[in-house]
Amino acid sequence: MTTLTHAAADSATMLRRNLRHALRYPSLTIAGMMTPILIMLLFVGVFGNALGDGVGGAASGDYINYVAPGIILMAVASGCMTTSVSVSMDLTEGIVDRFRTMPIARASLLTGHVVGSMIQTMVSTAAVIGVAVAMGFRTDGGLLDWLAAIGLLALLMFGLTWVAVALGLLAKNPEGASNTPLIIQFLPFLGSAIVPPESMPAGVRWFAEYQPFTPIIETLRGLLVGSPSGSDAAASVAWCVGLAVVGYVCSKVLFNRKAPR
Repeated sequence: MTTLTHAAADSATMLRRNLRHALRYPSLTIAGMMTPILIMLLFVGVFGNALGDGVGGAASGDYINYVAPGIILMAVASGCMTTSVSVSMDLTEGIVDRFRTMPIARASLLTGHVVGSMIQTMVSTAAVIGVAVAMGFRTDGGLLDWLAAIGLLALLMFGLTWVAVALGLLAKNPEGASNTPLIIQFLPFLGSAIVPPESMPAGVRWFAEYQPFTPIIETLRGLLVGSPSGSDAAASVAWCVGLAVVGYVCSKVLFNRKAPR
């Protein structure tokens, strides 16, 4: 068996382990799914008419088309960030030390976390999209537009999951790992997820326009509801790739430091 085949087999084993944990303890997955759903119910069902007036004079039924892409991105962020808790639990409970004594590929533990988290996040994101459709979200995008949107969301999941792994390795305990990612989860609020950046004060508007989630949200809007996205697509891919590279490198360095050979 080659080194690559051995690593792939070990990663598949770790993936099964993480999926079984997710089925046995579904609270993190449910929390990652319910948070964006509750936000959507609040902003569309309660504040929809008021906020819709500020978004091109749209009624609450049209406001769902504006806010849904941002809520979908929040679902991706919420789902990915739960990975940090799982990684921190593995470190603090000693299972990593046990794995070190076994002939398994070192990278397989983190790979299993990343792939397992992406599968769970895809399921929770699909549920959020279903709720958005039930609340009146309608898309003008065709099959290719949806495939491009799914590809962008998958790339974002990959990048954010590696960032979450790094945060989990950096945290001192699972409680700390659950608190640190909250900044990333709610960063879309300071973007174009809920209202246009043009309606914000000058300083906040500058931050909203240049933070990573805004071009991704605008690209999703362009693909799903036909709004102009300009150069946001290229910026979106660049941000996602950048997050993946930074998250992977930091995760590798931190894992080698906390779990030396």
